[in-house]
Amino acid sequence: MGESLFTPCLEGIKHVKSEQGDMLTKPLLDVCKLMLPILDKFGTAMTMVKSDISGNILRLESKYSSNPSRFNYLYSVVLAEVETKTAKSSSSCTNGLLWLTRAMDFLVALFHNLAEHQNWSMSHACNDSYSKTLKKWHGWLASSTFMLVMKLVPDRKKFMEVLGTQGDIYGDMENFCKNFSPVLAEIHKFMAGVGLDTMRAS
Repeated sequence: MGESLFTPCLEGIKHVKSEQGDMLTKPLLDVCKLMLPILDKFGTAMTMVKSDISGNILRLESKYSSNPSRFNYLYSVVLAEVETKTAKSSSSCTNGLLWLTRAMDFLVALFHNLAEHQNWSMSHACNDSYSKTLKKWHGWLASSTFMLVMKLVPDRKKFMEVLGTQGDIYGDMENFCKNFSPVLAEIHKFMAGVGLDTMRAS
């Protein structure tokens, strides 16, 4: 069958937790990074999302690299900022992780829509995913900008052709959504537990 673009993501998800079940910083960021080549296939429509994801990955990677043993576990990054009362800053790693997780929520919803509703147009799939995930956290400006760039999404048929015919693309998409959703839900649960899951954009 060969490998699809989602195969490395599916492999990576297996390693995001330690044997004890703790979320690991670098493996999680590596899975998020594997989304970037897939976003490239959307063309200019996903430039803003890609830039946002890349920036948040870099912010968190920089923190991790500053002390890999201290920040080996994902939540230690947040707890360190909670301790110094810097977690709510717009430039914090906590804020970066929150928006990275939300962007992943959007992509999981989008790929689920594409796999589940193969008769939907790309714009329908994107708009539905946005309204279910990012929209409630976006203010008027962010929401207007997002809706504008979503008008640039490629035709669904062309997009699927660009994704390639290697492997079971729809099956891999669905498996990615099924396996990554609980990881994202766990991050949200942790963030809510420390009172940091409701930060909004302007």
